[in-house]
Amino acid sequence: MNKVNEERKRVSEDDPINECATNLQEEAPISSDETGENADNVADGCETLQKKYDELNDSHLRLMAEFDNYRKRTLREKADLIKTGGETTLTNLLPVIDDFERALQTIRVAEDVKAVSEGVELIYTKFMAYLAQQGVRPIEAIGKTFDTEAFEAIATIPAPEEDLKGKVLDCVQTGYTLNDKVIRHSKVVVGE
Repeated sequence: MNKVNEERKRVSEDDPINECATNLQEEAPISSDETGENADNVADGCETLQKKYDELNDSHLRLMAEFDNYRKRTLREKADLIKTGGETTLTNLLPVIDDFERALQTIRVAEDVKAVSEGVELIYTKFMAYLAQQGVRPIEAIGKTFDTEAFEAIATIPAPEEDLKGKVLDCVQTGYTLNDKVIRHSKVVVGE
C-alpha cells in the first residue's frame, strides 16, 4: 500500500491534473445504487450479446448446410454429365450406322459395283458432315511445311524438287482437330 501512495505522490508532483483526479478517486465512494445499475446494464448487455451470438451461429450453420447441399448437388450433376455426356453424340451417329447396315446388305447381293461405291461415298460424306458439325476437321497435309504440332513424320525421302524440302510429300494417315486442338496427328512422309 505504501508503494501505491508513494507512486501517486510522485505522479501528482509531476502533473497537477493527475493529482486532482487522484484526490477525486480517493474521496468519491461508490454507492450501492450505481453498482446495481451497472450490474443491470451488464446483464442486459450479456443478454443482447447472447442473442446476437445465437443469431450469428444459426446463420453460420444454415450457410454451411446450404454449401454442403450445393457441393453434393454439383458432384451429382457432374457424375450425370460424365455418365450421359456422349449420349447425344452417339444418338446422332445411329443414322450413319443404319446407312452402313443397308450398304452391307446391298454389297452382298449387288451386281452393280459402281452403285455400291456411290452409296458408300454418300455415307462417308454424311459422316464427315456430322463430324464437321461437332467441330472435327481433317488436317490438310500434302504440300504444307512440316510442323511437329500437327504432323508426325513416319518417313523422310529425298525431295524430287528443291522447293519441296521440309514439306509434306504424302499423308499416310489423316490427322484431325477438334475446335482447333489436334486430337490426332497426321502421319506423313517428309521431303529432305
